[in-house]
Amino acid sequence: MTIVTLGIDLGKNLNSIVGLDVEGRVVLRRRVRRATLAELAGKLAPCTIAMEACCGAHHVGRLFAARGHEVRLMSPEYVRPYVRAQKNDDNDAAGIAEAATRPTMRLVELKSQERLDLQTLHRARSRLIAVRKALLNQLRAILLERGYVFRQGRKVLEPEIDPFLAEPPSDLSTRILTLIGDMRAEWRSLDERINSLNDDLTEHARADEAASRLTSIPGIGILGATALVAAIGDGEAFRRARDIPAWLGLVPKQMTTGGKPRLLSITKRGNTYLRMLLIHGARAALPSLSKQATPLGSWLRGLLSRAHRNVVIVALAAKLARIAWATLRHGVGFEPEKGTVMTA
Repeated sequence: MTIVTLGIDLGKNLNSIVGLDVEGRVVLRRRVRRATLAELAGKLAPCTIAMEACCGAHHVGRLFAARGHEVRLMSPEYVRPYVRAQKNDDNDAAGIAEAATRPTMRLVELKSQERLDLQTLHRARSRLIAVRKALLNQLRAILLERGYVFRQGRKVLEPEIDPFLAEPPSDLSTRILTLIGDMRAEWRSLDERINSLNDDLTEHARADEAASRLTSIPGIGILGATALVAAIGDGEAFRRARDIPAWLGLVPKQMTTGGKPRLLSITKRGNTYLRMLLIHGARAALPSLSKQATPLGSWLRGLLSRAHRNVVIVALAAKLARIAWATLRHGVGFEPEKGTVMTA
C-alpha cells in the first residue's frame, strides 16, 4: 500500500483520514484522534498531506512538514465541489484528498507560529473593541430610558459621562447608579487592555523590517502593516499584485454571459478584517493623496471627476493592496514622490 495523497478532515477530537494511491484509488480509510496525528506522520512515507485551512490546521501542518511531508492547505470553499454523496467526515476527507490532486487548486500558505501569534493579537483586539462598543451602546440606552441623552461616539461620551457620575441627578436610583459605575469601570478596563495590545503591535511594527516598510505607504498604519504581514507574510503565495485585491474581495463581481461582461459591486470575499483596514486607510489618505502632484494623485483626481467618492476609496484600497504586495515581495520601500515602490 503506497499512499501518495492523504486527505484529513480535522475535528476537535476525531479526525477522518483517506489515503489515495498514484491512480487516485482509496487505499486507506480510518479515524484517528488528534493526539495520534504526530505518530501517524512518523509512520507514513513522505507524501502529500491535504487539509482544509481551518482552526488547528497550521499546527498540524507544521508537524507533518517537519517529518518531510508536503502540506497543502485549501479553502473549504474550493473543497466543497469535490465532496460526493452525503456529507460526512469520511466523504469530506475523500473530497479533500481529491481536491489536493488538482493542478489548478489554489493553496493557502502554511503560517509560522510567529505569524499566527501576530494574527491572534489582532483578533483579540477586534473582540475587545466589539465588547466595548456593545457596552457603550447599552450604557447610552440605559440613560436614554431615563431621559438622559448622550451623543454617539466614544470620544464624545467619555468627557460627558464622568461629570455626570460625579454629580448624579437625584431621580436615578442607587441601584442604577451602581450599575452605571460598574459599566464605567469595565469600560476603563477594556481601554487598558486594548491599549496594551496596541503597544504590542507598535513594538512589533518597529522591530519587523517588512512591517516597517509597509508603514511608509500612505493609508497603511501600524494595524494595517502588522495585519498584512500576519496574513500574507512576504507575499510569495500570490503570483502577481492583482491577486491581492481579488483575494481581499476588492474587485467587482462578474456576471458575464454570452460574451457580454457585466460588473457589479465588490465581491467582499476573503479576509474581512484586512479589507476593512485597507478601506478605512484609503478613506483617510484620499484627501491628501488627491492633492499631490504625483502619478497617484493625478490618477485619483481623474477618478474623482467621473466616479462616486466611495468607488474611488475602494479603488484606492485595491491599489494600496497591490503596492503592499510589491513592497513585501521585492523587499523595497515606497517612494511617495513617484507613487511607486523604490527600485532595489
